[in-house]
Amino acid sequence: MAVGRKIVGVAGTAAVVYVAWVRPRLVRWGATDEEIAGPYPGADLVPDGERGGAMAVTIDAPPDRVWPWLVQLGGDRGGWYSWDHLDNGGRPSAHRVHPEWQHIALGDYVKYWTRRHGPVDAWEVAALEPNRFLGLRGLSDLRGRNLDPKQPRPSAYTEGLWGFLLNELPGGRTRLVIGGYQVFRPRWLGRFVFYWLFPPVVWIMQARMLAVLKRNVERAARGSTG
Repeated sequence: MAVGRKIVGVAGTAAVVYVAWVRPRLVRWGATDEEIAGPYPGADLVPDGERGGAMAVTIDAPPDRVWPWLVQLGGDRGGWYSWDHLDNGGRPSAHRVHPEWQHIALGDYVKYWTRRHGPVDAWEVAALEPNRFLGLRGLSDLRGRNLDPKQPRPSAYTEGLWGFLLNELPGGRTRLVIGGYQVFRPRWLGRFVFYWLFPPVVWIMQARMLAVLKRNVERAARGSTG
């Protein structure tokens, strides 16, 4: 019984720490109050969607130098600039801008690389404003099978808009804000997933993505002016 009480006590303390200190930092990593609560593009693309968190970084290069790195996102293209052994099938993400991967259009699908099946459709290009905003929409049932956004939603599904917003700053710099909108049905399961599971996973992958993008873009910008 004593061991059981200790386990419950430790779990309770961990939950309190997560709710009060850890989660609030994970869901707004690097972002300002305005970037968290202010307007963000793409709300109309996810019916009944709720605004998710936001993560941001300042890049010492103008938006037109950042945009090509976003355009080439994808498992069969430039990768995801994160932990490649976790989210890119072990294939390395691009270290430079590739001209052959600079063509993207609304309705295209950005692919995810799986070790078993190779590249599979994952995110639809739902918003595209060059040098300003890229919105990738994912819509699937709870087994991960893609759904048609033109058809009625089933009782159980998940949908989200993964957005990349570029705000130009003085001095030829860019503020990259990653955010979006999300839906999960049934609602009770969505509340659990979005509150407890997604924030740590998203932080692990997306904080790495921001750091790698900043490093790669700034290195390329210095090289072009050196």
